Amino acid sequence: MNIGVFDSGIGGMTLLHQAMVLMPHEKFLFYADTDHVPYGTKSKEQVISYVDGVIQFMISHDCKAVLIACNTATAVAAAPMRSKYKLPIIGIEPAVKPAVAESEGKRVMVVATPLTVHEEKLRNLVQRVDNAHLVDLLALPRLVEFAERGEFVSEAVTDYLKEQFSEYELERYGELVLGCTHFNFFKDTFRKLMPEQVHMIDGSLGAVRQLARILEAEGALAKPLAQKAQSWEKNKNDISVRYFESGREILDAGKLHYIESLHERLEKMRLL
Repeated sequence: MNIGVFDSGIGGMTLLHQAMVLMPHEKFLFYADTDHVPYGTKSKEQVISYVDGVIQFMISHDCKAVLIACNTATAVAAAPMRSKYKLPIIGIEPAVKPAVAESEGKRVMVVATPLTVHEEKLRNLVQRVDNAHLVDLLALPRLVEFAERGEFVSEAVTDYLKEQFSEYELERYGELVLGCTHFNFFKDTFRKLMPEQVHMIDGSLGAVRQLARILEAEGALAKPLAQKAQSWEKNKNDISVRYFESGREILDAGKLHYIESLHERLEKMRLL
């Protein structure tokens, strides 16, 4: 059986990549809902409808679990989907709690999509863990657009982030939470713009580990988990994964080559 991973676009490959590193013996199905990207600017009702359709697709394609590799979709749709379907559905949320715990009194910046920033789930999370009022939320909608067209390192990306950060005293920050899976593609640019003491954190590895724990507890892993993360470069040709764009399987050699280049970039970003 497969592990289904999906997002509105390529951002979910962040979690797919982590899952391939942690569980290289599993079979994966990756679904990018490119007909509806980005989710972060859609209504709550629209996103719930999209996610419902994707999970039905996953079930019809023999998925034993679904990883919602999208902070926005998790925030608005994970709870109703878990109520509706029996298979494990794991989501991802901004890693605010560990960021606050590690901030040592410095401020914490959470960057995400507009819908995630304004959604009650994130605001409740911040209220629950941010007793010292250290957390700032910043929406970066254009980063999703840059990512979807494969523009990861450019003057336009740098200028956009500089403009968005211009109202903040960055020296006051200790943690930067990447609250959208698309944003991991830009870790090198974030690193250049942020002061040296700022630590970047995201929830992708935590979500994948949670998925692995659930499957392990159910005896549903293809093989026992390795003691440490495997080499993606070493295992990439042996990992079984099928890619879909809004239900259409990607078979074109050019597109598959581009997807491999995205994995190569994510591996570099993972090791930063």
